[in-house]
Amino acid sequence: MIILKSQEEIEKIRRACRIVAESLEALKGYIKPGMTTKELDRFVEENILARGGRAAFKGYRNFPATLCVSINDEVVHGIPSEKVVKEGDIVGLDLGAIYDGFYGDAAVTVAVGEIRNETSRLLKVTEGSLYAGIAQGKVGGRLSDISHAVQSYVEAEGFSVVTDFVGHGIGRSLHEEPQVPNFGPPGRGPRLCEGMVLAIEPMVNAGKPHVRVLADRWTAVTVDGSLSAHFEHTIAITKEGPIILSRL
Repeated sequence: MIILKSQEEIEKIRRACRIVAESLEALKGYIKPGMTTKELDRFVEENILARGGRAAFKGYRNFPATLCVSINDEVVHGIPSEKVVKEGDIVGLDLGAIYDGFYGDAAVTVAVGEIRNETSRLLKVTEGSLYAGIAQGKVGGRLSDISHAVQSYVEAEGFSVVTDFVGHGIGRSLHEEPQVPNFGPPGRGPRLCEGMVLAIEPMVNAGKPHVRVLADRWTAVTVDGSLSAHFEHTIAITKEGPIILSRL
């Protein structure tokens, strides 16, 4: 069942999302070569707590940390550890927070130092596909219009969309209905209605779309070892068009 949110509930989700957005922005300024991913996790958890929120991911289905940190060929759900971030890495930072009983969720992929032009293009295309999907979040449209926009944007640039993971509804729970795939034909799925709140999150590989999950049962990596990028925003569907709740 898709749960529509009132304006008051959307404002609470917006507050949770602001905590996420501010914490991610602080993290982008903090990350440097030589840091461990566990250091990044500690830093961002302190930021969430200082802003009056709670970590959404920590303990969720036994996930052991606040932040998902995914480096280079890691697609999503990387567990913070003693692994060191290096110059030239790309690092996916996926974060959720809880405020007053409501969840916010967002993700960015950042470059650490100088990266190759093609790697930079992967990041730009992935972020661009997110906004292409968001633009289709119009009342009266179909859910798969978002999905199709993401896939079309990515594949036109020669990259591939990961199909094993999808976006989701969000509100009083981190993951609610509906699922929001990043692929598929347009004009299918439920109608988009005022009050829907969705987390849209394309994951894009430089190579083939196939992924596998490591022995830790969380970290997903590309099968072919190619680089992967991940961007995410939480949006509300309104009569005036989609509103990005997780943007500063």
